[in-house]
Amino acid sequence: MSTIPTRPVVAAAATAAAVSRPWQAFLELTKPGLIGLVTVTAGLGYLLGVAGSAPNWITFAATVLGTGLVGGGANGLNQWWEVAADARMRRTRGRPFPSGRISGRAGFAFSTAVSLTGLAILAGFTNNLTTTLAFASWAIYLFVYTPLKPLTTLNTIVGAVSGAIPPMMGWTAARGEVGAGAWVLFAILFIWQIPHFLAIAWIYRRDYANGGFRMLPVVDPTGRATFRIAVVYCFGLLPASFAAAIVGLTGWIYLLGAALLGLAMLDTAVRLVRERTESAARRLFLTSIVYLPVLLLLMLLDPTRLPFS
Repeated sequence: MSTIPTRPVVAAAATAAAVSRPWQAFLELTKPGLIGLVTVTAGLGYLLGVAGSAPNWITFAATVLGTGLVGGGANGLNQWWEVAADARMRRTRGRPFPSGRISGRAGFAFSTAVSLTGLAILAGFTNNLTTTLAFASWAIYLFVYTPLKPLTTLNTIVGAVSGAIPPMMGWTAARGEVGAGAWVLFAILFIWQIPHFLAIAWIYRRDYANGGFRMLPVVDPTGRATFRIAVVYCFGLLPASFAAAIVGLTGWIYLLGAALLGLAMLDTAVRLVRERTESAARRLFLTSIVYLPVLLLLMLLDPTRLPFS
Protein backbone atom coordinates (compact mmCIF):
# COMPACT_ATOMS: atom_id res chain seq x y z
CA MET A 1 0.00 0.00 0.00
CA SER A 2 1.32 3.44 -0.91
CA THR A 3 2.43 5.61 1.97
CA ILE A 4 2.19 8.81 -0.08
CA PRO A 5 -0.68 10.94 1.29
CA THR A 6 -3.51 11.71 -1.11
CA ARG A 7 -4.27 15.29 -2.12
CA PRO A 8 -7.34 15.55 0.16
CA VAL A 9 -5.27 14.37 3.12
CA VAL A 10 -2.56 16.94 2.38
CA ALA A 11 -5.16 19.67 1.97
CA ALA A 12 -6.86 18.70 5.21
CA ALA A 13 -3.56 18.74 7.08
CA ALA A 14 -2.68 22.15 5.64
CA THR A 15 -6.12 23.50 6.60
CA ALA A 16 -5.78 22.17 10.13
CA ALA A 17 -2.36 23.80 10.48
CA ALA A 18 -3.72 27.09 9.19
CA VAL A 19 -6.59 27.03 11.67
CA SER A 20 -4.40 26.16 14.64
CA ARG A 21 -1.62 28.65 13.81
CA PRO A 22 -2.98 31.24 11.36
CA TRP A 23 -0.28 33.79 12.25
CA GLN A 24 2.45 31.34 11.24
CA ALA A 25 1.33 31.21 7.61
CA PHE A 26 1.18 35.01 7.37
CA LEU A 27 4.63 35.28 8.93
CA GLU A 28 5.93 32.72 6.44
CA LEU A 29 4.52 34.84 3.64
CA THR A 30 7.00 37.60 4.48
CA LYS A 31 10.02 35.21 4.20
CA PRO A 32 11.57 36.01 7.62
CA GLY A 33 14.99 34.59 6.73
CA LEU A 34 15.34 36.88 3.72
CA ILE A 35 13.96 39.83 5.66
CA GLY A 36 16.55 39.20 8.37
CA LEU A 37 19.29 39.82 5.82
CA VAL A 38 17.55 42.94 4.49
CA THR A 39 17.16 44.48 7.95
CA VAL A 40 20.76 43.67 8.91
CA THR A 41 22.12 45.42 5.81
CA ALA A 42 19.86 48.43 6.39
CA GLY A 43 20.96 48.63 10.01
CA LEU A 44 24.61 48.36 9.01
CA GLY A 45 24.17 51.14 6.48
CA TYR A 46 22.75 53.38 9.21
CA LEU A 47 25.52 52.63 11.72
CA LEU A 48 28.22 53.22 9.12
CA GLY A 49 26.48 56.42 8.08
CA VAL A 50 26.60 57.83 11.61
CA ALA A 51 30.18 56.70 12.27
CA GLY A 52 31.88 59.22 14.53
CA SER A 53 28.64 60.51 16.04
CA ALA A 54 25.97 59.16 18.38
CA PRO A 55 23.21 57.19 16.65
CA ASN A 56 19.60 58.23 16.97
CA TRP A 57 18.22 54.89 18.10
CA ILE A 58 14.63 55.81 17.26
CA THR A 59 15.65 56.54 13.67
CA PHE A 60 17.73 53.36 13.63
CA ALA A 61 14.80 51.24 14.86
CA ALA A 62 12.41 52.88 12.40
CA THR A 63 14.83 52.29 9.53
CA VAL A 64 15.25 48.62 10.36
CA LEU A 65 11.55 48.02 11.05
CA GLY A 66 10.32 49.99 8.06
CA THR A 67 12.77 48.30 5.71
CA GLY A 68 11.77 44.88 6.99
CA LEU A 69 8.06 45.58 6.59
CA VAL A 70 8.41 46.95 3.06
CA GLY A 71 10.50 43.93 2.09
CA GLY A 72 8.15 41.48 3.80
CA GLY A 73 5.15 42.98 2.05
CA ALA A 74 6.93 42.75 -1.31
CA ASN A 75 7.72 39.09 -0.67
CA GLY A 76 4.07 38.35 0.05
CA LEU A 77 2.84 40.17 -3.05
CA ASN A 78 5.46 38.36 -5.14
CA GLN A 79 4.10 35.02 -3.94
CA TRP A 80 0.53 36.17 -4.63
CA TRP A 81 1.58 37.02 -8.19
CA GLU A 82 3.44 33.73 -8.73
CA VAL A 83 1.04 31.32 -7.03
CA ALA A 84 0.49 29.24 -10.19
CA ALA A 85 4.22 28.87 -10.82
CA ASP A 86 4.91 28.09 -7.16
CA ALA A 87 2.33 25.30 -7.28
CA ARG A 88 4.31 23.60 -10.07
CA MET A 89 7.62 23.70 -8.19
CA ARG A 90 8.56 21.11 -5.59
CA ARG A 91 10.52 23.68 -3.58
CA THR A 92 7.65 26.18 -3.33
CA ARG A 93 4.41 24.21 -3.52
CA GLY A 94 4.17 24.21 0.29
CA ARG A 95 4.12 28.00 0.51
CA PRO A 96 1.00 29.61 2.04
CA PHE A 97 -0.80 30.41 -1.24
CA PRO A 98 -0.35 27.18 -3.26
CA SER A 99 -0.88 25.02 -0.15
CA GLY A 100 -4.17 26.76 0.56
CA ARG A 101 -3.20 27.93 4.03
CA ILE A 102 -3.94 31.54 3.07
CA SER A 103 -6.52 32.74 0.56
CA GLY A 104 -5.38 35.01 -2.24
CA ARG A 105 -7.57 37.86 -1.00
CA ALA A 106 -6.35 37.66 2.61
CA GLY A 107 -2.70 37.33 1.60
CA PHE A 108 -2.92 40.23 -0.84
CA ALA A 109 -4.57 42.48 1.75
CA PHE A 110 -2.05 41.50 4.43
CA SER A 111 0.99 42.03 2.19
CA THR A 112 -0.30 45.37 0.93
CA ALA A 113 -0.96 46.56 4.49
CA VAL A 114 2.50 45.46 5.62
CA SER A 115 4.13 47.30 2.71
CA LEU A 116 2.19 50.51 3.37
CA THR A 117 2.92 50.34 7.09
CA GLY A 118 6.64 50.05 6.38
CA LEU A 119 6.56 53.03 4.04
CA ALA A 120 4.59 55.05 6.58
CA ILE A 121 7.14 54.31 9.33
CA LEU A 122 10.00 55.35 7.07
CA ALA A 123 8.19 58.51 6.01
CA GLY A 124 7.40 59.45 9.60
CA PHE A 125 10.72 58.71 11.25
CA THR A 126 13.45 58.95 8.59
CA ASN A 127 13.34 61.22 5.53
CA ASN A 128 11.90 61.49 2.03
CA LEU A 129 15.00 60.10 0.32
CA THR A 130 14.98 56.92 2.41
CA THR A 131 11.25 56.45 1.83
CA THR A 132 11.72 56.97 -1.91
CA LEU A 133 14.49 54.37 -2.03
CA ALA A 134 12.27 51.92 -0.15
CA PHE A 135 9.44 52.45 -2.62
CA ALA A 136 11.87 52.09 -5.55
CA SER A 137 13.16 48.77 -4.19
CA TRP A 138 9.60 47.54 -3.64
CA ALA A 139 8.45 48.62 -7.11
CA ILE A 140 11.48 47.18 -8.93
CA TYR A 141 11.03 43.85 -7.16
CA LEU A 142 7.33 43.59 -7.94
CA PHE A 143 6.84 45.33 -11.25
CA VAL A 144 10.16 44.70 -13.02
CA TYR A 145 11.85 41.65 -11.49
CA THR A 146 8.71 39.52 -10.99
CA PRO A 147 7.27 39.88 -14.53
CA LEU A 148 10.74 39.43 -16.07
CA LYS A 149 11.33 36.03 -14.43
CA PRO A 150 9.44 34.06 -17.11
CA LEU A 151 10.83 36.23 -19.92
CA THR A 152 14.59 36.74 -19.60
CA THR A 153 17.62 35.57 -17.68
CA LEU A 154 18.35 39.23 -16.93
CA ASN A 155 15.76 39.01 -14.16
CA THR A 156 18.53 38.06 -11.72
CA ILE A 157 20.36 41.33 -12.41
CA VAL A 158 17.18 43.34 -11.84
CA GLY A 159 16.41 41.46 -8.63
CA ALA A 160 19.93 42.15 -7.39
CA VAL A 161 19.36 45.89 -7.87
CA SER A 162 16.32 45.75 -5.61
CA GLY A 163 18.18 43.66 -3.03
CA ALA A 164 21.14 46.06 -2.92
CA ILE A 165 19.10 49.15 -2.03
CA PRO A 166 18.45 48.48 1.73
CA PRO A 167 21.99 49.38 2.92
CA MET A 168 21.70 52.62 0.95
CA MET A 169 18.47 53.29 2.84
CA GLY A 170 20.28 52.91 6.13
CA TRP A 171 22.94 55.33 4.97
CA THR A 172 20.44 57.93 3.77
CA ALA A 173 18.43 57.60 6.99
CA ALA A 174 21.61 58.58 8.85
CA ARG A 175 22.93 61.29 6.52
CA GLY A 176 20.05 62.42 4.35
CA GLU A 177 22.07 61.97 1.17
CA VAL A 178 23.61 59.25 -0.98
CA GLY A 179 27.39 59.33 -0.65
CA ALA A 180 30.34 57.21 -1.72
CA GLY A 181 29.88 54.89 1.23
CA ALA A 182 26.29 54.15 0.20
CA TRP A 183 27.36 53.28 -3.34
CA VAL A 184 30.08 50.95 -2.04
CA LEU A 185 27.55 49.12 0.12
CA PHE A 186 25.20 48.89 -2.87
CA ALA A 187 27.99 47.48 -5.07
CA ILE A 188 28.99 44.81 -2.55
CA LEU A 189 25.40 43.63 -2.06
CA PHE A 190 24.65 43.75 -5.79
CA ILE A 191 27.72 41.76 -6.84
CA TRP A 192 27.38 39.23 -4.01
CA GLN A 193 23.83 38.35 -5.00
CA ILE A 194 24.74 37.15 -8.49
CA PRO A 195 26.92 34.10 -7.62
CA HIS A 196 24.70 33.46 -4.59
CA PHE A 197 21.54 33.20 -6.69
CA LEU A 198 23.23 31.47 -9.64
CA ALA A 199 24.26 28.71 -7.25
CA ILE A 200 20.67 28.40 -6.01
CA ALA A 201 19.32 28.47 -9.55
CA TRP A 202 21.69 25.69 -10.64
CA ILE A 203 20.70 23.47 -7.71
CA TYR A 204 16.99 23.99 -8.43
CA ARG A 205 17.20 24.44 -12.21
CA ARG A 206 14.67 21.66 -12.93
CA ASP A 207 12.24 23.20 -10.46
CA TYR A 208 12.64 26.62 -12.06
CA ALA A 209 12.02 25.06 -15.46
CA ASN A 210 8.81 23.46 -14.18
CA GLY A 211 7.72 26.82 -12.83
CA GLY A 212 8.34 28.50 -16.18
CA PHE A 213 11.07 30.80 -14.87
CA ARG A 214 13.81 31.74 -17.31
CA MET A 215 16.77 31.54 -14.96
CA LEU A 216 20.20 31.28 -16.56
CA PRO A 217 20.79 27.59 -15.63
CA VAL A 218 17.45 26.71 -17.25
CA VAL A 219 18.66 27.91 -20.66
CA ASP A 220 22.28 26.91 -20.01
CA PRO A 221 22.03 23.14 -19.40
CA THR A 222 25.81 22.56 -19.47
CA GLY A 223 26.41 25.29 -16.91
CA ARG A 224 29.27 26.71 -18.95
CA ALA A 225 27.97 30.30 -19.00
CA THR A 226 26.44 30.10 -15.52
CA PHE A 227 29.65 29.04 -13.82
CA ARG A 228 31.87 31.48 -15.70
CA ILE A 229 29.60 34.37 -14.82
CA ALA A 230 29.73 33.28 -11.18
CA VAL A 231 33.54 33.45 -11.34
CA VAL A 232 33.45 36.93 -12.89
CA TYR A 233 31.21 38.29 -10.16
CA CYS A 234 33.18 36.57 -7.38
CA PHE A 235 36.29 38.22 -8.77
CA GLY A 236 34.42 41.52 -8.81
CA LEU A 237 33.73 41.18 -5.10
CA LEU A 238 37.41 41.76 -4.35
CA PRO A 239 37.71 45.37 -5.64
CA ALA A 240 34.17 46.19 -4.52
CA SER A 241 34.88 45.10 -0.96
CA PHE A 242 38.29 46.84 -0.95
CA ALA A 243 36.52 50.07 -1.91
CA ALA A 244 34.95 50.18 1.56
CA ALA A 245 38.41 50.84 2.99
CA ILE A 246 39.34 53.29 0.25
CA VAL A 247 36.32 55.55 0.96
CA GLY A 248 37.01 55.46 4.69
CA LEU A 249 34.33 53.09 5.96
CA THR A 250 36.87 50.62 7.32
CA GLY A 251 40.59 49.97 7.66
CA TRP A 252 43.38 47.41 7.58
CA ILE A 253 41.71 44.72 9.67
CA TYR A 254 38.67 44.69 7.43
CA LEU A 255 40.82 44.86 4.30
CA LEU A 256 42.69 41.69 5.27
CA GLY A 257 39.47 39.89 6.11
CA ALA A 258 37.82 41.04 2.88
CA ALA A 259 40.76 39.68 0.88
CA LEU A 260 40.58 36.28 2.57
CA LEU A 261 36.81 36.06 2.25
CA GLY A 262 36.89 37.18 -1.38
CA LEU A 263 39.54 34.61 -2.28
CA ALA A 264 37.46 31.91 -0.62
CA MET A 265 34.45 32.91 -2.73
CA LEU A 266 36.56 32.99 -5.88
CA ASP A 267 38.06 29.59 -5.10
CA THR A 268 34.66 27.93 -4.72
CA ALA A 269 33.47 29.53 -7.97
CA VAL A 270 36.54 28.29 -9.86
CA ARG A 271 36.01 24.82 -8.45
CA LEU A 272 32.42 24.98 -9.68
CA VAL A 273 33.68 25.68 -13.21
CA ARG A 274 35.93 22.63 -12.99
CA GLU A 275 33.51 20.20 -11.33
CA ARG A 276 30.13 21.33 -12.73
CA THR A 277 28.19 19.46 -10.04
CA GLU A 278 25.34 20.29 -7.69
CA SER A 279 27.62 19.65 -4.72
CA ALA A 280 30.06 22.27 -6.04
CA ALA A 281 27.16 24.71 -6.52
CA ARG A 282 25.99 24.01 -2.99
CA ARG A 283 29.53 24.70 -1.75
CA LEU A 284 29.46 28.10 -3.46
CA PHE A 285 26.04 28.82 -1.98
CA LEU A 286 27.19 27.94 1.55
CA THR A 287 30.38 29.96 1.13
CA SER A 288 28.33 32.98 0.09
CA ILE A 289 26.14 32.52 3.18
CA VAL A 290 29.25 32.75 5.37
CA TYR A 291 30.90 35.50 3.31
CA LEU A 292 28.34 38.26 3.69
CA PRO A 293 27.67 38.30 7.46
CA VAL A 294 31.37 37.95 8.27
CA LEU A 295 32.28 40.75 5.87
CA LEU A 296 29.58 43.02 7.30
CA LEU A 297 30.67 42.24 10.84
CA LEU A 298 34.27 43.13 10.00
CA MET A 299 33.08 46.32 8.36
CA LEU A 300 31.14 47.35 11.45
CA LEU A 301 33.70 46.40 14.11
CA ASP A 302 36.97 47.39 12.45
CA PRO A 303 38.41 50.22 14.61
CA THR A 304 41.08 51.23 12.08
CA ARG A 305 40.95 53.64 9.15
CA LEU A 306 43.31 53.88 6.22
CA PRO A 307 45.45 57.04 6.27
CA PHE A 308 44.27 58.13 2.83
CA SER A 309 40.57 57.78 3.67
